Amino acid sequence: MTPRSLAALAAALLVAACAAPAPQATQPAAAPGIHPENFDPSVRAQDDLYRHVNGAYIARTQIPPDKSWYGTFIQVRDRTLEQLHGIVEDARNPAAAGDPDARKIRDLYASFMDEARLDALGLRPLAGEFSRIDRLASKDDLPALIAHFNRIGVGAPYDYSVHQDARDSTRYAADFSQGGLGLPDRDYYLKHDDARINGMRAKYRAHVEKMLGMAGERNAAAMADEILALETKLAQIQWTRVQNRDPVKTYNPYPIAKLTELTPGYDWHRYLAASQLEGKVDKLILSQPSYFEGFAKLVEETPLATWKSYFRWRLLSAYAPYLSRPFVDERFAFTGGVLQGIPENRPRWKRGVELVEHSIGFALGKLYVARYFPPERKARMDRLVANLLAAYKQSIEGLDWMGPETKKEALAKLALFTPKIGYPVKWRDYSTLEIAPGDLVGNLMRANDFEYRRNLAKLGAPVDRTEWYMTPQTVNAYYNPEINEVVFPAAILQPPLFDADADDAVNYGAIGAVIGHEISHGFDDSGSQYDGKGNLRDWWTKEDHERFAAKTAKLVAQYDAYSPLPGYHLNGKLTLGENIADNSGLEIAWKAYNLSLGGKAAPVIGGLTGTQRFFIGWAQVWAEQMRPEEQIRRIKIDPHSPGRFRCDGAATNQSGFYEAFGVKPGDGMYLPPERRVSIW
Repeated sequence: MTPRSLAALAAALLVAACAAPAPQATQPAAAPGIHPENFDPSVRAQDDLYRHVNGAYIARTQIPPDKSWYGTFIQVRDRTLEQLHGIVEDARNPAAAGDPDARKIRDLYASFMDEARLDALGLRPLAGEFSRIDRLASKDDLPALIAHFNRIGVGAPYDYSVHQDARDSTRYAADFSQGGLGLPDRDYYLKHDDARINGMRAKYRAHVEKMLGMAGERNAAAMADEILALETKLAQIQWTRVQNRDPVKTYNPYPIAKLTELTPGYDWHRYLAASQLEGKVDKLILSQPSYFEGFAKLVEETPLATWKSYFRWRLLSAYAPYLSRPFVDERFAFTGGVLQGIPENRPRWKRGVELVEHSIGFALGKLYVARYFPPERKARMDRLVANLLAAYKQSIEGLDWMGPETKKEALAKLALFTPKIGYPVKWRDYSTLEIAPGDLVGNLMRANDFEYRRNLAKLGAPVDRTEWYMTPQTVNAYYNPEINEVVFPAAILQPPLFDADADDAVNYGAIGAVIGHEISHGFDDSGSQYDGKGNLRDWWTKEDHERFAAKTAKLVAQYDAYSPLPGYHLNGKLTLGENIADNSGLEIAWKAYNLSLGGKAAPVIGGLTGTQRFFIGWAQVWAEQMRPEEQIRRIKIDPHSPGRFRCDGAATNQSGFYEAFGVKPGDGMYLPPERRVSIW
């Protein structure tokens, strides 16, 4: 996030960098890192930067039949997946026999690829779990079953995780949150004025019936009705995704002894004993207390038989992708076809590689880094991050809307930021994870239980601030407010996100803005509620809160107006944090690029000024195509705006964009100065 002005020297550099050839001159050019073959010269950058830079790409690009969307990030992901496939195949060579992690990779992947064995087994791998459900004698047994499902990766009415205590970042806490729905969001159950969603809900009920019938249930139709009715009741008591974005409202510690006051009749001690949490914690943090209160009432009101049907369904749905072909196909037909509009399932090898990633991802990542992440790429990223942090510091110092007391706290937080680039300093130890040849479902259950036990062991131990929450081969990045860290896995550092052959302008517009985006999350509407040590603490004055809220309200209104599909608008409140990060990250990256010039004017390359190349680099990142079903799903659940609006929405607020392309009143991208939003 960036301020309204830079220091005097930086401002002078911006003027020098932008004064060059006519700002409208944006014809396709052979500037390194820029792809003119993707441009649409019939669309001016002043009217639509996204279409100008990506129009030809969008026109010729077809979404592959096994995907719900396709674009820059998926291209990079596909490239990475091919690399990982080679590593997995190499793990099968005799030369890798002495490496225990390579053996586990080999055996896990082979257990997934053996379709003939899985077809022969049918539903038998889940027989023990179905028996566990059948043996439920009363609703008093439900807490222990939910604890078991939490361990083996099956969705249940509530989920459990271990992370730093938001009020005391020196210790770990046990956090519980709402869950248990088979559809993507509560709106899919509760919204009845949308024909598309009504159709998806009806197809979901039919899908439940069909799957249960395939599993041998004689009363599958009645069970499906009961399950949909129960999930609808769960949806009615759930908090919205906007409500769940508030870290203060979702921090609700309850001493163990007080839980029965909130949820009378629900035996938390049965859950704690079965989950091995008994004696490890003296409190639980409930993200949505009213949900848990309502859930306890639902347990009391709902017959045990209905709960058994519900849990049989949750188990079957979770593990269907790892059973025989009919179960795989039926589950994909709904989750991929109905919900996302995908015509074909992915090739089996891709699903197998991703299973390995899910189960023993850091073992695979260690091999990936050794083969595909050269040290010089990390060194260059270290410099980029340092420059972005320096630009952020100057921006905070120059803020015209923040008072000195809050500004001092913001600078202190920035000084404590921890950047992590490429891969962790220590690798995860999988020595206690058992992977058995030919036992796919067992392997997956043991992998989920391994991760559960690994997190359970954190309770009472010192906080490990070196831990990574994404593998190095993940094409993504994140900010963690409880550690106050920005993390950039190795795989995101590939063209066009990061191009070693491109000039700095393009890289600052692409990966530089991504870096700025993640730094900005520390100062978005949610992350700004944490201090530099990762504690949820209000370090703002009342007046600065009000000024910040006024700016973010304008951003909410801007994105509320965007409509990816007729009849569907973005939710500016749901996407606010990401929109703040996009706008602020882009502005900071632009300032960092100009600071990197060291007082010199940026060279003109291929007829493009440095600032023009910067914004073209930004636009290239967001090229994408998306199926309508996936677009609807994202609008309901995704805090990110679609690529087109990430690109143009942020650019319209940047003074550098107006200077670069001579944007003026009447142009499609023009916003009057009083409507532009600049926060950090």
